[in-house]
Amino acid sequence: MDNPLGQANRLEKDWGQALRTFRKLTDLSQTKLGELVGLVRPDVSDIERGRRRVTSLEVRQRIATGLGIPPSLRSPRERPTTTPVPALAVAGAGPDEDLLARVTSVVGTTHRVDAPTLDWLDRLLAEHRRAEDVIGSRPLVEVMRRQLNTVVDLYAAARGPLADRVVRLASEHAQFLAWMAQDQGQTAAALAWYDRSHEWALEAGDLNMAATTLSMKAHMAWSGGRGTRCVRLAEAARWSAPGTSLGVQGMAAQMAARGHALGGNADDAERLLDEAQNLIGRAAERPEDEPPWMYFYGEDWFTLQRGMAALHLRNWQTAIDHLTTGLNALPEEYRRDRTWYRSCLAHALAAAGEAPQALSVAVTAVPDASAIGRPHSWNELHTTAAVLLRHGANEGHQLVAALREHD
Repeated sequence: MDNPLGQANRLEKDWGQALRTFRKLTDLSQTKLGELVGLVRPDVSDIERGRRRVTSLEVRQRIATGLGIPPSLRSPRERPTTTPVPALAVAGAGPDEDLLARVTSVVGTTHRVDAPTLDWLDRLLAEHRRAEDVIGSRPLVEVMRRQLNTVVDLYAAARGPLADRVVRLASEHAQFLAWMAQDQGQTAAALAWYDRSHEWALEAGDLNMAATTLSMKAHMAWSGGRGTRCVRLAEAARWSAPGTSLGVQGMAAQMAARGHALGGNADDAERLLDEAQNLIGRAAERPEDEPPWMYFYGEDWFTLQRGMAALHLRNWQTAIDHLTTGLNALPEEYRRDRTWYRSCLAHALAAAGEAPQALSVAVTAVPDASAIGRPHSWNELHTTAAVLLRHGANEGHQLVAALREHD
């Protein structure tokens, strides 16, 4: 039997054979395989036939991840890596000299933690959340890992109510790290961070965060096409943490709705969407009651969720209307989200037979999808190209060309 090194070397030399063999074993079409590994069908065909060589490290990693090739069998160049970010300049996020000295001295000593230190860490986390909306998750991962280490180090010096605040802060940091792992398609890491966040949230008595982590795990199930699991996790978020804010309840309800939509259950999806909209409307009347991580959650954002549900239910025009309305109201600084929903709008337009409009929307999303929208927005644009090509639209070839320019 071949050793792992030999397998890795052979894989590196012949990606076409790897794709062809996997497709035969799993009985997938080239289109379905392309959706799995983030390529359009013509690219899969060209690679299988040896007409295109896979030289891009990012494409190699995407194929290896999509095919489920263990990291141990990949060559060093295909193994996922993390790039440390030594610093990030965020306007207004730094402490004054007194707070900086207090933070740095507390970590390595037995000095007591005080409320101003934790207030600063709360503000810093909020700034990082908003920075991630603009620059994406990749530049922030190492920064947030280091910041979480600082929070955990503070726990030994915290006493009484301040100790609960430290655990709550750790839970929020872990949830943010989970979201960033999810955003990058790192499912196992995201689940581990969500579990850690949920555990810390329960320890701190933070029911809003405990429910949020379950809703976000539901979101992961939805992203993976598992509608039933999405519904079950979203419902668990609703009944396992009574007394949560109206916004957190609304998030869980709309996630359950999206799970039902994914399964084609239109009646349950519409019922829960109506319930979620009522909760969100009431939450908007008292924003001070909502936890800080719910800053993005409002009527405009919910319109986009209705669009996503309609997309799953193949109600193309309804999806187009909601996604267009929501995008027009979405702030420009929400760069990552705008890229994702543009990609979904392009998909809906393509499915509705509006090829020129689909291409126009998709092309505007390509640069940001390449820069900060991998793998989700990037894969959605490949799906859009596949839909256009299935419809025989020349715009599909134009979109493939635009994607290749950034691959």
